[in-house]
Amino acid sequence: MTRPPRVSFEFFPPKSIEASFRLWETLGVLAPLAPEFVSVTYGAGGTTRTLTHDAVKTIHANYGVQVAAHLTCVDATRAETLAIAESYAAAGVTQIVALRGDPPKGQGRFTPHPDGFADSIALIAALAETGKFHLRVGAYPDPHPEAGSMQDCVDYLKRKIDAGASSAITQFFFEAETFFRFRDACAAAGIHAPIIPGILPINSWTGVRKFAQSCGTAIPAWLDEAYDKAIRDGREQLLSTALATELCTDLIAGGVEDLHFYTLNAPDLTRDVCAALGVMPKVALSEVA
Repeated sequence: MTRPPRVSFEFFPPKSIEASFRLWETLGVLAPLAPEFVSVTYGAGGTTRTLTHDAVKTIHANYGVQVAAHLTCVDATRAETLAIAESYAAAGVTQIVALRGDPPKGQGRFTPHPDGFADSIALIAALAETGKFHLRVGAYPDPHPEAGSMQDCVDYLKRKIDAGASSAITQFFFEAETFFRFRDACAAAGIHAPIIPGILPINSWTGVRKFAQSCGTAIPAWLDEAYDKAIRDGREQLLSTALATELCTDLIAGGVEDLHFYTLNAPDLTRDVCAALGVMPKVALSEVA
């Protein structure tokens, strides 16, 4: 029997009291699954920098899980960015997801801060030089909107790994073959660091479809057809659980041992998929909170 995968979860920092309760409820559901780590995102343009910082420290101090803090190059000087990293290290947070980051709302393209990091490679190199962090980076099995091809994404990932990153987490995708093609191309390029597939359980097809279009994720025609019918029949959540479970099962059959779930701070679908894969609570909530 295939052993259950190792799992990790992504959350976003809360912007309101209600959202805070939602995040802590999500952690209460998913932390007992003993994830390898959890990550906390930045908003576009670094808009949640302080909220991210607070959420990371709270999770690290109270939930007994490893936390990987997102850190970007957007709208900050090198000194400001490295000061944030140092504050994480001082709090005992030693994992960072180092990203270029999305431009602020209304700006079409990323423009480096005059005194900031030019790109994610410069950020990774500076963080690696401190010797204080396990660095994770993003990867794109479907071409990034600013890339010309998948090979461009492979080559750029190679530069990030060479700069000091230890592992990569992919953008979400809808078919296992998309990941396998990317993994094979990375291996051919000499990338030997772990590449963890990112899984987005579909709580709302309308929202996820719009998100996929914005970030360059290919949308198979069969998926549109399946959701059109499922939404008409009131079976959207049932379909989402089945599809995410099937995708993860196909990845595991292809040799994947780690899965990273984009939870959108809504735990139920992720929990149900994990249960279908044999990932069950390993500790009581009282032990992680």
